[in-house]
Amino acid sequence: MEEIQKQELTSMNIQEAQLQKLKELFPEAFTEGLKVDWDKLRLALGETVDTGKERYGMNWPGKADCFKTIQQPSIATLVPARDESIDFDTTQNLFIEGDNLEVLKLLQKSYLGKIKMIYIDPPYNTGNDFIYPDNYSENLDTYLEYTGQIDGEGRKFATNTETDGRFHSKWMNMMYPRLFLAKNLLKEDGVIFISIDDAEIINLRSLCNEIFGEENFISQIIIQSNKRGQTYKDISKTHEYLLVFSKSDAYSLFEIEKNSDSLPFEDSKGKFDLWELRNRNPKFGRHNRPNLYFPIYVAPEELDEKGYSKISLKKDLQFSVEVFPRNSEGADSCWRWSKDKINKEDTVSYSPVVIAKQKRNGEWNIYEKSRKSTTKAKSIWDDTAFISEQGTTELGALGLKGLFDHPKPIELISKVIKISTEENDVILDFFAGSATTANAVLELNKHGGNRKFICVQIPEINNEFSEPFKAGYKTIADISKERIKRVIEKIKKERDIEKSKNSSELFVKSDVNMRFDFGFRVYKLTQSNFKVWDTTLEKSPEVIQQKLFEHIQHISPEAQQEAILYELLLKSGFELTTVIEKLHLAGKMIFSIAEGQLLICLEKVITYDCIKEMAEKAPSRVICLDEAFTGTNADALKTNAVQIMKSKGVVNFRTV
Repeated sequence: MEEIQKQELTSMNIQEAQLQKLKELFPEAFTEGLKVDWDKLRLALGETVDTGKERYGMNWPGKADCFKTIQQPSIATLVPARDESIDFDTTQNLFIEGDNLEVLKLLQKSYLGKIKMIYIDPPYNTGNDFIYPDNYSENLDTYLEYTGQIDGEGRKFATNTETDGRFHSKWMNMMYPRLFLAKNLLKEDGVIFISIDDAEIINLRSLCNEIFGEENFISQIIIQSNKRGQTYKDISKTHEYLLVFSKSDAYSLFEIEKNSDSLPFEDSKGKFDLWELRNRNPKFGRHNRPNLYFPIYVAPEELDEKGYSKISLKKDLQFSVEVFPRNSEGADSCWRWSKDKINKEDTVSYSPVVIAKQKRNGEWNIYEKSRKSTTKAKSIWDDTAFISEQGTTELGALGLKGLFDHPKPIELISKVIKISTEENDVILDFFAGSATTANAVLELNKHGGNRKFICVQIPEINNEFSEPFKAGYKTIADISKERIKRVIEKIKKERDIEKSKNSSELFVKSDVNMRFDFGFRVYKLTQSNFKVWDTTLEKSPEVIQQKLFEHIQHISPEAQQEAILYELLLKSGFELTTVIEKLHLAGKMIFSIAEGQLLICLEKVITYDCIKEMAEKAPSRVICLDEAFTGTNADALKTNAVQIMKSKGVVNFRTV
């Protein structure tokens, strides 16, 4: 009998995925079963293998366990929480409540290489601001106990104190697997921004150098986060950092809009600024750019009302003053533009691009009329909109004053989004906190665009005597979700007001063409709806026999059909926002995923006619419950099912 394949119920196997990448580069170094022949690999690398005991690199206690953590697939799942969502069936925005390590593992299949930008504001490791699982190999169980989903005297989360002998090591053990998994989710031209302060900036940059590659470092931006300053030994601390890395050299960052006074001059074509045409870089001059060293002629008697003169590349009676590029010491310099470019820019039109203006000493300077309204982001961000107090004020304006300490300002995240994403990109924040990232995405989408957010936040329990708890917010995740809801309501009211005024043509036009997403889907991390075989079991006959009996009924009796559906969706590699349609075939309910690419049947009894009608739809994949093949003809029905699917080109037919 031809067997039906079993549907995988774990997250992506990271170790196998890494080996597959290596095999693509060096197929000659592999034997059967994805085994590496290290001698052949050394030969393929030309013996460029560092075998010495001392080498450059970063090491710390627990680093080896980080790789074990990364390679351990997750057997958890994400269940939908419709009652906490808005427009669940249509929105593309996600809020996931759960431990971000498990969530990142679960997102590997569905979102591999799909995220354009990641922003995170991880714990700064101040000694009292983070909860750590004591044992990473039991992370899901620890999380379930922490959130009250299972009982027991298991391991708990705890703060990382400076008296701990592995203060920095524990923080790095927490960050390394998460950054490694996050990199997998980035598109090839994707970038990651990480907020951090002095406590861990050195270690964080070293971690990123190792994970993303030192060559993919973009910048270490200084953020002025405090005007008054905080006590920091003998120097008042007023800044934080924003560390920026790319996944590869395929990235590009966008320029930002200049402020309103950056174009102080105006002519018939519009506003402009004056940029010297002389090359101010001392590296360049007549000695190495001779083709850019030539005279430009000025017409001293032909001035406009503001004292500007047109220029020419030819000397005649009108253009009589000869100007050469000189540096501040009077030595020969060179122009930034060639003769051809100057001619091409039409310098003798009514509003010339290149003009001359006389200086106080009587000499003439040549300028380009720059109408450029954007500029590159700088490495110091000192705008008052970025200070931490601003984030607190913004949260208060939503009626959530005093519920979250030091939320990031909206404008800070907005600037990050503007320089790194386009209007349809996906943005991930897996340390969501008060959900400033979601807030920033929604605000930016008001003005056009359809950016999507994925926010992940652990439901860290608020102290029962705290203001958030008294206000009815049991966890930080509850605050996050409430903020997103209030931002959506705020934007809806703003749009209604604009419509009622009917005075803004720009708003009316954008309202017609813009598909604004007023919702978000909430998912919660929990244990799988299926009993997955534990490979770490004690190998005694009694334990194995007991587990075998438990696996006879391998679907949890409490499992809801929708929860099973979304678990199969996620572990089949489909996004959590994929369109799902319900079909009725041969009297059975069938879920059609992504316009029929995948058909899922969760009926407890399946028939020959149902199998035939599903095959007629010619999907790429079909998944059924294994227990649906019941009765005395179960084996025959399975065999027929495989053959029917193959005859219609369905080669991926699985049961679960």
